[in-house]
Amino acid sequence: MSAYIKRIALLPLMVITGWAYASMNGNGIDGKMTVNQGTNGERQLVSDEQQTPDLKFKDENGKTVSLHSLKGKVVFINLWATWCPPCIHEMPSINELRKTFKDNKDLVFLMVDVDGNIEKSKEWMKKKKFDLPVHVPDSEIPRELFAGSIPTTIIVDKQNNIIGRQVGGADYSSKEVINLLTKLLNEK
Repeated sequence: MSAYIKRIALLPLMVITGWAYASMNGNGIDGKMTVNQGTNGERQLVSDEQQTPDLKFKDENGKTVSLHSLKGKVVFINLWATWCPPCIHEMPSINELRKTFKDNKDLVFLMVDVDGNIEKSKEWMKKKKFDLPVHVPDSEIPRELFAGSIPTTIIVDKQNNIIGRQVGGADYSSKEVINLLTKLLNEK
């Protein structure tokens, strides 16, 4: 088997384990750095805290939610689509993460269907029995945050700083993610 084929065969595993790898090497979510998998499998570090642009999303009722209006809350943004296998694979862990923090009003989940078909994504969530609020983009998302690869997850702290960004699927019900969100929620 050629080196190219081996890399392609290992890419899904590398993407799924990227967040865990980053955490184990001190560059993960606790260190305010994440690891992205490049198109050829190399690891790419994403810089830590940066001020979040005022992204806007439309919710299931047609109401626009501005990211800057959520200042004072921790925001978990997941950019996904109903046809995306890695998105579908990570969705149960995101649902579990939301259940873990269900009573915390200072944590907001924005599940953003990048296809913009809110009715389809609402039906998909209902069919899968996930309790996750669906949104669609209502403004342009800067390329630095979203280059088109899904799933992409962005975590924003209470001061509207980007704390982490994960490109590719991950296990969001992990202890590391729970600890990170707990830490962010406890900060003033």
